[in-house]
Order: sequence, then structure tokens, then C-alpha cells
Amino acid sequence: MFKETFQRYLTMIEETLAQLPWRKNSLDESMYYSLIGGGKRIRPVLALASAEAVGGKPESILRAAAALELIHTYSLIHDDLPAMDNDDYRRGRLSNHKVYGEAGAILAGDALLTYAFELLASLELGQPERELRIIREVAVASGKDGMVGGQVADVAAEGIVLTLPEIEEIHKGKTGALLTVSARLGGVLGGGTEDDIQALTDYAQALGLAFQIKDDILDVIGDSEILGKPAGSDLRQGKSTYVSLLGLEGASGELHSQILKAQAAIKPFGQKGNFLNELALYIEERKH
Repeated sequence: MFKETFQRYLTMIEETLAQLPWRKNSLDESMYYSLIGGGKRIRPVLALASAEAVGGKPESILRAAAALELIHTYSLIHDDLPAMDNDDYRRGRLSNHKVYGEAGAILAGDALLTYAFELLASLELGQPERELRIIREVAVASGKDGMVGGQVADVAAEGIVLTLPEIEEIHKGKTGALLTVSARLGGVLGGGTEDDIQALTDYAQALGLAFQIKDDILDVIGDSEILGKPAGSDLRQGKSTYVSLLGLEGASGELHSQILKAQAAIKPFGQKGNFLNELALYIEERKH
């Protein structure tokens, strides 16, 4: 059932992304190259599943879910740049800057970010207060107090041995902020109560840390072909990770602890939270 539901969400997302009005010019080509380069689509899937968990219709928030994937893709394009992680491959293909040049990659990322807010501002769901709330929340989660702030802290921490709380604080922004707002987006636009939205927030915050811990583990033990990018990049860049601090066994234990926290947070949803429960297990067991 989980695989079928995941595929249903995935199909809706892929169709929405493909049907956006892409023009035949070099900028749109560069944006689309990275956007359709594979990926798990965890953020938009999480948004659709959260909307359904609170009784909403996932079909009604597809443009908002697509906006989340645009923002995520922009962050990956910029992550791969020589000034950042300096990765030549992403999702098994050449990184954007290796195909379109550094300037082209920067501008494609900029365009994806701004296009995301164009989509968010044109939802027309008949819920102006909720729509405006989400535009603001996505902006905060994407910016200096969220993902970008986490990225800045991550870059500044290269070559420095961090404590576990310091690592967690970085990743609450770098990875967790966009995941958390994805769940909140689904809860808010799906018509959820404040208690529903808080439960989804608690779930997604734990899921965000779990996602990052799993990334750290895969960076050590993962297969580059399966990952779609070179393994061991964190070690080469001198980054403190859950594995470098806790070891593989300790990191795996912390991963499982966060998964249990995520699952506990959505117990109030009962059967409506089944997919989210299974999604947490998927994050724990993923190979890439």
C-alpha cells in the first residue's frame, strides 16, 4: 500500500512539474535539467501526504508542492558549486554547473527560487489567510533563519569538531527547515487544525534530523553509483557529521531514535497517518 500511495503522489508531482510553462531558452533548459534529474521528491510527497492526513485533497495543492521541489532543486544546484561542496555529479548526472557553467548554474538556482514563490502566490484556493501564511512560512524556512542559514553554518564549520547539539542546530536549518515547512504546508492548505499542524511539525522535525543522519551514514557506507554522486565528500571537506561524532553504530542508533519520535508524533492521526508512518521507515531504510 505504501509503494502504491507513494507512486500516486509521485506521478501527480512529476506531471505537475512537466506541465509548468517551460520556455525553449537556455535558462529554462538549465532549470529543467536539474529539476527532472531524478530525486525522491520527499518534500512535495510529504506535503501531499500531510494534506491528506488532515482530510484535505492533495490534488488541490499540487502547485504548492511543486514549489517546494523547485526550492529544493535550487539548493542542490548551489550546493554542488565549486565554492560550496564542489560536486561534479548529482543524481547520477553531471551537476548543473558542469553542463551550463557556474554563472548559468547560479542563475538557474536563482530563477527556480523566485519561480517557486510565483507558484505559491498564484494558488487561488479560496483560503487567502492560509495561503499568505504559507508564503511567509516557506520564505522563512528557505532563507536566513532556515535552509540558507543552515548552509552558512555548515560551510563555516568545515574543519571544526562540533558537538552533537551544534550539528543538530545546523541541520535543523540546512535539511530540517524545508522538510518541516513541507509538512506544515500540507497541514495548513489541507485545512488542518492547529493541533494537526503541530503534530505534523513535530513529525517533520524528527524526520529532518533522521534524513540528515541517514545522509551522513550513506556518505560513509554508500555506493557512489547508487547515491548518484561521489561518496565520502563530507570526510574530504573536513565536516563534522553524526558518524564522525558517534561512529556508525551510534549514528544508526540516533537515526532510529528520531524515526521513533516521528512516528510517535503522528499517532493522533490514527489510520490517516499510516503513510507518514511508513514514510519514516522509508527514510530510515533508504539506500540513496
